[in-house]
Amino acid sequence: MLKEKMNDNCAMSVAGLDPSGGAGIICDCKTFHAHGIYATTVVTALTAQNPYSVTGIEAISTDFIEEEIDQIMDVYPIKYMKTGVLYSKDIVKTVSRKIKEYQLKAVVDPVLISESGKNLSEDNYVESLHKYLLKNAFIITPNVHEAEKIADKKIESQEDMIDVAYNLSKYCNVVVTGGHMEGNDVLVEDDNLSIIEGELINSDNTHGTGCTYSSAVTSRLIQGYNLADSCKMSKNFMVNAIRYGFNKTPSQFWEYKF
Repeated sequence: MLKEKMNDNCAMSVAGLDPSGGAGIICDCKTFHAHGIYATTVVTALTAQNPYSVTGIEAISTDFIEEEIDQIMDVYPIKYMKTGVLYSKDIVKTVSRKIKEYQLKAVVDPVLISESGKNLSEDNYVESLHKYLLKNAFIITPNVHEAEKIADKKIESQEDMIDVAYNLSKYCNVVVTGGHMEGNDVLVEDDNLSIIEGELINSDNTHGTGCTYSSAVTSRLIQGYNLADSCKMSKNFMVNAIRYGFNKTPSQFWEYKF
């Protein structure tokens, strides 16, 4: 159809809606646009939240999620996509099936808990990730707390991050982000280890950092960078986004070139 004539500089976010704009699909769109990537979105859940609290979450039906994906893929030449809040086993299963159907390269941000501490997934979510999604992902981008839950191992040091990253790499590539440790990220790509050095910033502009980072990685992959360089560049983007953030969220606007 029309997608044969379209620029393939576009991405799809399959995630939840944060009406405050700091996380979720709004954050993803801001990050894509900051990198010059056209953004499409598939809403998986509606939330009532702000940077301080989440008071409600309502999942979208899997039939409607599937219809959203099909409508986008019918027109736009999406090759890379990213996931955020998927919330339930049924949604994880549906999205995993669509990734395989359309042969998409998926950057998976395995969102479990909001910045304010609210559970954003059902009890069997981690089991569903293992069973359906991780084997169909191109890379997962958990923070330390998410990696602990997915690998069922406590992380107290960079050595623990490395062990967990290798453990999870049996499914797909993995980068464990170090914002909750000393700032360094651990990337395992095809059994090759890279330590991406970073810094901790004294800032409270951290609501939506996982969404921003995973969207930045997706953007760089679309632009043709390899995985290691995409993660390094996204690390730099994330640091600056936090440094220049506002309203308790990272700023996704510094990347624009005028």
